[in-house]
Amino acid sequence: MTASGGRPASLAVDERPEIGRTVVADGIATNYLEAGAGAPLVFVHGSGPGVTAYANWRGVLPVLAEHFHCYAPDMVGFGFTERPDGIEYGVQTWADQLLGFLDALGLDRVHLVGNSFGGAIALRLAARHPERVDRLALMGSVGVPFPITEGLDAVWGYQPSFENMRRIMDYFAYSRELVTDELAEVRYRASVQPGFQESFGAMFPAPRQQWVDAMATPDDELAALPHRTLLVHGRDDQVIPLATSLRLLELIDDSELHVYSRCGHWTQIERAEKFSRLLAEFLVD
Repeated sequence: MTASGGRPASLAVDERPEIGRTVVADGIATNYLEAGAGAPLVFVHGSGPGVTAYANWRGVLPVLAEHFHCYAPDMVGFGFTERPDGIEYGVQTWADQLLGFLDALGLDRVHLVGNSFGGAIALRLAARHPERVDRLALMGSVGVPFPITEGLDAVWGYQPSFENMRRIMDYFAYSRELVTDELAEVRYRASVQPGFQESFGAMFPAPRQQWVDAMATPDDELAALPHRTLLVHGRDDQVIPLATSLRLLELIDDSELHVYSRCGHWTQIERAEKFSRLLAEFLVD
């Protein structure tokens, strides 16, 4: 494996744990985290303001890295991946980057985990390049049409301020213990790093229902997916409705659905231990 332009990846706490290795994926210098050994497992993050692969997956990567060779890239427009001038953001752009990421690292076939927006990317890659995906896990996934929720509209329409970040944090988590001023301040500071809001603000302009629809993969392609698929959803998700996972359960023949009660959109955070165990068991069963 070759990498350039970054430090060796680490999940240890250091001064910038969200910055790992860099590889050119479909022409885009892509920042990614890497840990563990074994079968390759790739994580695709969600689309909240200021999000990075590290922010999404920091709680589960160390656990899964005990069993798998884990990779977690920052998708273009997010985190510390290059933001090329003139790029057109869209699900196919991100799916092409993800395919380029697998090619650049010589990963012929991988387990794929997609969170929310990342689920739509995982579904598009699996539908168009099924031979590259072994098992598929989707959490609160976009990828089928649904009426945009108040929560998702607020997340995609975020304008930087502590108050706005505090407000959208309330949509993400069921547990009020997780939604603290300290967390909102950390996420707000992340959202205003140079280039972060400029790219995020360009992705999902109003009316935002069009972007929900644009992230969908056609039903016939989803129904043709041959992959064993795990669907995970928080029953109380205010960002992506549970109905999306129920629809995917109908469409994907070899799929199963696990619903967490008293859980919002952050299943990997609110149910980190249980989710990590569920995912590991699904992938080795």
